[in-house]
Amino acid sequence: MSKIGIVAALAAAALTLAACGSSDSTDTSGGGGSNEAKTLTLWHYEGASSAMGVAWADAIKQFEASHPNVKVKFEEKSFEQIQKTASMVLGSDQAPDIMEYNKGNATAGLLSKQGLLTDLSEPATKRGWDKLLSPSLQTTARYDDRGIMGSGKWFGIPNYAEYVMVYYNKDAFEKQGIAVPTTFDEFTAALDKFAKAGITPISVGGAEYPAQQIMYQLALSKARRPWVDALQLYKGKVDFHGPELTYGATTFADWVKKGYIGKDSAGIKAEDMGTAFMSGKYPIMISGSWWYGRVSTEVKKFKWGTFLWPGNQMSAGSSGNLWVVPEKSKNKDLAYDFIDITMKKDIQNKLGNAGGVPVAADPTAITDEKNKELIENFNKLSAQDGLAFYPDWPAPGYYDVVVSGVQELINGSKAPDKVLDELAQPYNDNLADIGG
Repeated sequence: MSKIGIVAALAAAALTLAACGSSDSTDTSGGGGSNEAKTLTLWHYEGASSAMGVAWADAIKQFEASHPNVKVKFEEKSFEQIQKTASMVLGSDQAPDIMEYNKGNATAGLLSKQGLLTDLSEPATKRGWDKLLSPSLQTTARYDDRGIMGSGKWFGIPNYAEYVMVYYNKDAFEKQGIAVPTTFDEFTAALDKFAKAGITPISVGGAEYPAQQIMYQLALSKARRPWVDALQLYKGKVDFHGPELTYGATTFADWVKKGYIGKDSAGIKAEDMGTAFMSGKYPIMISGSWWYGRVSTEVKKFKWGTFLWPGNQMSAGSSGNLWVVPEKSKNKDLAYDFIDITMKKDIQNKLGNAGGVPVAADPTAITDEKNKELIENFNKLSAQDGLAFYPDWPAPGYYDVVVSGVQELINGSKAPDKVLDELAQPYNDNLADIGG
């Protein structure tokens, strides 16, 4: 669908919601003060079988039960829809009351700077959200006047966490006689053994976010916290031809040449990457914990497991995406009530048992052993200061820049040093714009 078509579809959907009554509703008390039925318009992009989709569906039921005069009008959008059209839609009268949005300077930070998001500092303190979120998870919830994360006002609330890991097909590993790698050398040896057996080992989506995460994981193998803080928080100068990104780009391109990554993956979307792994076509998928619930539910034909990227101190990861309340929301108090419910212990426990990484669950309530391992690995990363955010976050519009650059590495149309030049330019332009 074209960008214009997406905007039109979103606008039409929101106009339909307005016709349902939400745009005329100014009383946000939920059950009292008026007999007029109200609508809370909610957008998110989590699949129904994902951990977040399962938990939030239950949260909607609880919200409607506790607000008998309010109907939640939920619409599932795609990540790409919201990523590309948020500024336009949220600046119009068709904005939802509450929505899931990507965190980071380039997304939530940009919208906060544009005045499109409600300042949540008061409800965050009043309702105790600040007490439920650790300092590391608060990083992506708060933005300064420049739209840089880590300090300033609250503009979003995460109710889960996430990180990038390696999903693997245990049956495929056993067939090739490959043990779970514990070092980077063992990992590359495993990839090489699959490739020499005529099997492309890694399912990759180069048309969207997943491929760039692999390049970033490779860069992080050479990185330490000061480099991440310089790149993501503008706390120092970033050399795009330094050892970190040079290693990430050159090794990624080398993995394509060696057959670890398919040369056709530049055109593959994230959803197709995931379904290809879950069907057993590829023995490995490198992506986030947001896939965990789906993999648990949908993989039936083989045994599977996960492990942290071998040898790295840090991994792509952070709080989960944010609940944001558009400045044009007509039911802000109801939106805050919904966020409250998603932070409750029972919803947090459900999220954890469905394969998510909750931020406020009761650890003893998580019963599945794999889910416990998922949460323990996140806690390990968090405890060692290992959450390194994501490569597309630093600057507005950077997502498309990084996707395009990694596609060029897959296609072999540009050398790694030229791709790094392309990544450096918009980053440095944004740094100049914000007075860095």
